Amino acid sequence: MAASRKKNKQKINWIRLCERERIPYGEDIKYINPRVSFDGVNWWISACIEYPDSTEIPINEGIGIDLGIEKLAVVSDGNIYKNINRTKEVKRLEKKKKRLQRKVSKKYEINKTKTKGGENRYKKTNNIIKLENQLKKLNQRLTNIHHNYLHQTTTEIIKRKPSFIVVEDLNITGMMKNKHLSKAIQKQRFYKFYRQIQYKSEWNNIKFIVADRFFPSSKTCSHCGSYNKDLKLSDRKYICECCGSVLDRDYNASLNLKNYGQEIEAWD
Repeated sequence: MAASRKKNKQKINWIRLCERERIPYGEDIKYINPRVSFDGVNWWISACIEYPDSTEIPINEGIGIDLGIEKLAVVSDGNIYKNINRTKEVKRLEKKKKRLQRKVSKKYEINKTKTKGGENRYKKTNNIIKLENQLKKLNQRLTNIHHNYLHQTTTEIIKRKPSFIVVEDLNITGMMKNKHLSKAIQKQRFYKFYRQIQYKSEWNNIKFIVADRFFPSSKTCSHCGSYNKDLKLSDRKYICECCGSVLDRDYNASLNLKNYGQEIEAWD
């Protein structure tokens, strides 16, 4: 509940709940660690709820997940998750964001004054404040789109209840050094995907396996196991010279990750 800001309307008001009909209630429900936060645009209140651990053990076939730039994730069971950054809505918002950033920059340059010491001083006008608030809301909108898509993707994978999930140990820091791909890699939010799929697997008793960073998932044939050292990043098809199989590069990598997980399971 919140009090009105107006002095002549000091009364208690109800706050609309974002997670309507999803939060359990009752005498036996325990709420702990409530927190109030501000993200620059909205105020939020969050609380932890004690929930019993899942006892179900998944028995379905395990899967391997290959993360990439062209597609967010390719799963060994045939499911493909697109790159949300290439959709019309995200492109439109990114374009609008650039225009707002240019407007703010121009406004600062127009209102620039020099001090006696010769230093530039930038005056923040009401118009600049309005534009910056619009920019904050737009940034929040883009962030929410990405977070929502990642949660939907990881939850959909978990709901299929595989016995294990295998992902690669990606060297994100090294990949970011590539100036041609760094921006695209940053927008994919691989770390958030990795973190979400990990804790959701633990919640549902799904074995989470991280493949070795130097495991050649892309350059190995998933059918015969032969190794193609000449495979380039621009090659989107994996053509095996030994058995003649032709597979999508990312799908082949996901199958190899699945095979990696099966070997781990056999050793255990």
